[in-house]
Amino acid sequence: MTQKIVPHLWFDKEAKEAAEFYVSLFPDSKITNIATLHDTPSGDCDVVSFELSGQSFMAISAGSLFKFNPSISFLKVCQTKEEVDDLWAKLREGGQILMDLGEYPFSKKYGWTTDRYGLSWQIILDDGHYSYKHKITPTLMFVSDTCDKAEEAMTFYTSIFPESSVGNIARYPAGMDPNKEGAVMHGSVMLAGQEFFTMDASARMHKFAFNEAISLIVRCDTQEEIDYYWGKLSAVPESEQCGWLKDKYGVSWQIVPTAMAEIMKEKDPEKMARITEAFLAMKKFDIAKLKQAREGG
Repeated sequence: MTQKIVPHLWFDKEAKEAAEFYVSLFPDSKITNIATLHDTPSGDCDVVSFELSGQSFMAISAGSLFKFNPSISFLKVCQTKEEVDDLWAKLREGGQILMDLGEYPFSKKYGWTTDRYGLSWQIILDDGHYSYKHKITPTLMFVSDTCDKAEEAMTFYTSIFPESSVGNIARYPAGMDPNKEGAVMHGSVMLAGQEFFTMDASARMHKFAFNEAISLIVRCDTQEEIDYYWGKLSAVPESEQCGWLKDKYGVSWQIVPTAMAEIMKEKDPEKMARITEAFLAMKKFDIAKLKQAREGG
């Protein structure tokens, strides 16, 4: 099944370097395309498409406007303790440990760290506690103004995407202050056939929130699809730009034509310049106008 939702990572200047680093860490990984957008508000921007353990990702080098934080992290499932140790050593180098590598009630070996670029990774041993659907799973942590909104958000997202359902939810028990009793300690949700994890964390514990450093691309085959997801998800009009929007929880999404993957492989610099000029002027993408720009109409 085609991956409907693709994580997108915003770097200052390191998109190509970071993609190469991540591809070197995981089996079944590769860079699939590199394109450069010229004359954008951020100057020349490298756009990198890549796969990690068979799953699609994108990255862009577009300046220092946004920084990664742990509100969105990626949980990597490992099959052996040796795999955990090796990956942990490589990812934590130059980063910051958020939870020490060790044994926890939910896994015999688990740790949470940022890497050298500030991106957050949770590394876990698959020891039978949970049946993971993917090797790498995006995890959304609801903090700050969205604290205790994880369950509400899961219900909201499943109302929008097809092939979606709320899965298992583990809740905070009484006495785990400052977290609220009954809030989501760990939840799973399927969106368009892809698994995501969620969690609530006390607003008093954290000073960060969702931002544009990590966004979620929704691939759309038709203009009707683009219009649908845009209408359902966009809740912050001032954040609408170049296919980007923010939902009511502050999560950033990009509603993008599926054809954009092929458009970004355009090698003719004049055509690419026209395409770039066209989409930079858009809020919501218009497929017909993008095709027209490519052909010089």
